[in-house]
Amino acid sequence: MEGFLDFARGPLFRLTFALMVLGLLRILVLDIWGLYEAHRKAGDRKMPWGLAISRSLEWLFPIKRLGHRRPLYSVVAILFHIGLILVPLFLFAHVQLWKGAFGFGWFTLSKTVADILTIVTIAGGIGILAGRVFVRESRFISRKQDFLWPVVLVIPFITGFVCANLGVSPQLYQILMLIHVLCGELIFLLLPFSKLAHCVIMPLSQFVMVVAWHFPANTDEDVCITLGKKGAKV
Repeated sequence: MEGFLDFARGPLFRLTFALMVLGLLRILVLDIWGLYEAHRKAGDRKMPWGLAISRSLEWLFPIKRLGHRRPLYSVVAILFHIGLILVPLFLFAHVQLWKGAFGFGWFTLSKTVADILTIVTIAGGIGILAGRVFVRESRFISRKQDFLWPVVLVIPFITGFVCANLGVSPQLYQILMLIHVLCGELIFLLLPFSKLAHCVIMPLSQFVMVVAWHFPANTDEDVCITLGKKGAKV
């Protein structure tokens, strides 16, 4: 078991992380290319930087969502995403793992803060799953994988919290830690191919959306030709 755990923490971690980075870079490059193409074909090439930046900031700091029809769900979702990002990136054990794999690290959260965020994230994931199961509107628009994702995301938090805070036997610790690491690496592999990629590309996609609404040059003439109305008086 210890050998499997060392392999998962070492070579498998580096491999899955590299595949995730390459997958996200591919999406990022395609988004940038889409932005360039939209700008190149646009009739009005004045970039509305203010609108694009404001929309990106609204997505990164979604305070306005708290006043929507389901404010409780919005609060739970925001807290869930905060923990989902901060704990994996700034947990002491994770930064040490990163140092062992790549040779450098960064500042970490205190154990108290990390534990609080972990509990909040677990509760948030359970709340989101419950909302999709029991709220008819959410259940109607949710796909099968939308029910699975909260479970997959919460498992590393549960197993990590148990291993760090509860006195378990060495055998159970290794089993839970192996599940923790493998589940995290599964998330690495699935991230570029799922809706979770929006965590990385959504701010940039706001720029693409803003530019894409600038119609290409001669669009009005092409539409008239298509409708057989070229030269018609209105």
